[in-house]
Amino acid sequence: MSGHNKWSTIKHKKGAADAKRGKIFTKLIKEITVAAKLGGGDPDGNPRLRTAIDKAKGENMPKDNIERAIKKGTGGMDGVVYEETTYEGYGPGGAAVLVEVMTDNRNRTVSDVRSIFTKCNGNMGEAGCVSWMFDKKGLIVFPKSVDFDKLFEAAIEAGADDVSDEDEQIEVTTDPSNFMEVRDALEKAGFKPESAEVTMIPQTMVKLEGKQAENMLKLMDRMEDNDDVQNVYSNFDISEEEMDKMM
Repeated sequence: MSGHNKWSTIKHKKGAADAKRGKIFTKLIKEITVAAKLGGGDPDGNPRLRTAIDKAKGENMPKDNIERAIKKGTGGMDGVVYEETTYEGYGPGGAAVLVEVMTDNRNRTVSDVRSIFTKCNGNMGEAGCVSWMFDKKGLIVFPKSVDFDKLFEAAIEAGADDVSDEDEQIEVTTDPSNFMEVRDALEKAGFKPESAEVTMIPQTMVKLEGKQAENMLKLMDRMEDNDDVQNVYSNFDISEEEMDKMM
């Protein structure tokens, strides 16, 4: 299991994604609304909006919902104003945690996030306490069945930074500025990604087991369950064997 994609792999194994589809829709609608507000309602000229729409389509969100969210963002419909911010802290065992939120009430959100850290044996830190441990990268994930050599050649030619063969998937990393360009080039070359997003990749990992691993997963689950939280990143590492014990 690749470290920086650990949480998404675990969510998939737990089958949590389907159970929380309503929450996923809520988060995606917020992202589409804010992306449209900041960069305009045309996805061709707004990479952030295009990425959000692609994610929404990947989750089978109805077209009407997507269009309504764009209208709300561009001022075509009345709606609440969302503010974006990031909270940082430490989970069990000292694992770094980055929490990206989109909220219409900062006081409520900071209180909720701090409470989740505390209840799961972590603690909220100051701004900048862990963000330096992460690099912002475009991450495009492909199944193991893809021809690695051909993908590698196409990705490097398209301007990707790296292509790595992980335990369960093949990962292409890019600079955020040319993420869309690389993804589009690979799709045109016939490579269909399992997922594609701009994400935060940790530089080092913290191995967790036993109670610390359990509490870390609880913390990640509760953060994701909060309507104001858009993304959660961490540098924890839990072995396959440890995961099997807990599931």
